[in-house]
Formats: sequence, structure tokens, C-alpha cells
Amino acid sequence: MSLRGGGPIEELTVPSGTTVEEHDLVTDGDVLVGGQSTVEFGLRGRNVALGERVSVENDIEAEGDCRLDTWCSVDGNVLVGEDAYLGERVTVTGRLMVSGDLDIGDDVTIEEGFEANGWIVIRNPVPTLVFYFIVLSQLLRLGEADAADELAEALADGEEVRDPLLVPRGAEISDDAWRVSTPATVGDDCRLHGNLRAESIRTGERNEVFGSLRAREGITVGADTTIHGDVTTRGGTVTVEAGARVLGDVSAGDLVVHDGAEIDGTLRARGEMKLVQETGGGNEDETGGGEESGDEENARVDEGDEIDGDESDSDESGDTAADGTPGKHEGGDENSRSAADSAADSDSDMPGVEGSDDDPGTDEPDADAEAT
Repeated sequence: MSLRGGGPIEELTVPSGTTVEEHDLVTDGDVLVGGQSTVEFGLRGRNVALGERVSVENDIEAEGDCRLDTWCSVDGNVLVGEDAYLGERVTVTGRLMVSGDLDIGDDVTIEEGFEANGWIVIRNPVPTLVFYFIVLSQLLRLGEADAADELAEALADGEEVRDPLLVPRGAEISDDAWRVSTPATVGDDCRLHGNLRAESIRTGERNEVFGSLRAREGITVGADTTIHGDVTTRGGTVTVEAGARVLGDVSAGDLVVHDGAEIDGTLRARGEMKLVQETGGGNEDETGGGEESGDEENARVDEGDEIDGDESDSDESGDTAADGTPGKHEGGDENSRSAADSAADSDSDMPGVEGSDDDPGTDEPDADAEAT
């Protein structure tokens, strides 16, 4: 196990239930901050451990132990519920209050004084995180897995093991932005302030982030999560799950938006854009089949109406004769004869019109008819 270089913390991990209250970062579990990081928030957790050259620009409140490695600086007070361990050249601008024992190194500066209810030991303690990893690595190398588990339980003080807040080496955490060079994972039911900048970002459910998300790789916005800003990635895939809401723009290489997500801004994708509708396969098939069957029934009904209309027309025009001759033809002859008779009657009744009884042209057909 390498104790230098990138460090054992490989990503930014924000556990579920973490909130930013005024100027403090509050979590129920432990807080582990890698070396050479800057945290502009105050830290409130169960156990707080800082690596080398970590700068905290507000108060630190630890329910359990507080361990500050060499060259750390705290711009505020440090309140510890149990034991405190301070390495060389640690600077505290406020007051140090320790309920248990105090183990302190050389050249430590506490401007407003300190108070400890237990033993006070002045020496150069081994950096706590380094010591833990050395012991665990040796136990695992010797195959003593049970002893390693017992050590981990002892470090947890026998309490319920909770997910810690992990800040990688060289991170910058502030109210303006959270900048890390590693992947970032946010749990559920979190409330964060600041823009998240990481290699990749994945948020859980029911979170609220007052800032934007930007990553080099993929970004996943969990269900019922609200992002008060833009979601941008260079070439990765952005996934917005159902119930999530993005108040800004979304820009990605590939974009996947689930049904029920709300995006107030514009959507930009260099590659594919998918809209996923999350419904059951059976229901979806039944719904699609129902629509098709409905169209077929409508088509059948329309055809039936045309057929019925033709039959009604045939019935109105006349019934078919017994010998197969349609009755409408006979009706047509009668209509034509009645029309001719009425025309002849009208011509004979109209005065001054040729073709009256005195007209010789009209008598000739009668004479011919009689002769016939």
C-alpha cells in the first residue's frame, strides 16, 4: 500500500444526509480530508481527521476524536467531545476545547489557549492516518483479517458504522465550488451549496444542489434531485432520471432523459439523445395493441357504414323482382313515362304554344296510331 502520492482516498464521497448549514459542513459520520486540501466550510461530524497541510477556514466540532496532522491550520475554534491529537506546527486561531486527553506535538500554536479535562501529553505523535494504514496494511499482509476487522471496530468505538465524508488530496471545498480531480459521489437526502467540479459525478435521490455540475466524464442526476444550475460534461453521458429537475441547461456527449424529468433550459448533445419512458413491458405492449385494435375496429365500423349505406340506397330505390330484374329499373320507366305525359299535358294547356290540338303536326301521329 502506497502511503504517499495520490493517497488512499480515491474519490469525493458525500454520505447520505449531509447538509451545508450556513458556513458548516454537517454530517452524521466521520470526516476524512486528504492532504493539501482547502475547506472553507466548518466541519461538524463524529470523528474528524485531517491530513498534512489541510486548511479549514471555520470551526471544527467533533463528537468523538479530532486528529490534525502536521502543518494544519484552523481559522476558528476546535471543540472535541473525546480525545484530540495535534501534530507538529499546527495552528489554531481560536480556542481548543477537549473533553478527553490531548496529545500535542512541537511548535503548535493555539492563539486563544486550550483546555483539556484529561491527560495532556506533549510529544510528536505519528500522523494518525499514516499510523492506521501502516497497521492495517501489516495485518492484511500477514493474513490476519480478523485482527484487521477488530481494529476497524475499535476505531469505530463500537458504534454503528456510518459512511464517512471523504475529501481527496488537493481538493478545494468552498461555498463557491467543490473542485476535485477524482470522481464524486453524493448520497441521498443531501443539501449542498456550490458548484461541483470532478472527473465524474453521480448524485443519489432527493438531493438539492445549489450550483451546477461539471465533469470530464459522465454525470448522473438521481431521481427527485434538484440542480439549481447547469449540467455539463465534455464527452461523457448525462443521465437525468425520473423526477429529477435541472433549472439550467444540459450539455453532453450523449444524453439520456427519463420520463418525468424536468429540464428548464436547453438540451445539447453531440452524440445520441434518448428519451426513456419507464413503463411495464406488459402494459406497454397491451397499450400499443389496444391502440392498433381500436384503429382496426374504427376501420371496420367505417366499412360497415358504407356497406349499410349502399344497402339502404338499394332498398329505397326499389326491391328486386322475383325474376332477378331490379325493381328500381321499372320505377325508372314509370318515372320517365309520367314525366313525358306531364310535359305533353303542360304543352297542350299552355296558350300560344305550338303543338296544340289545331296543329297539324300533332294530328299526324294520332292518325298513324289509329291506322296502326
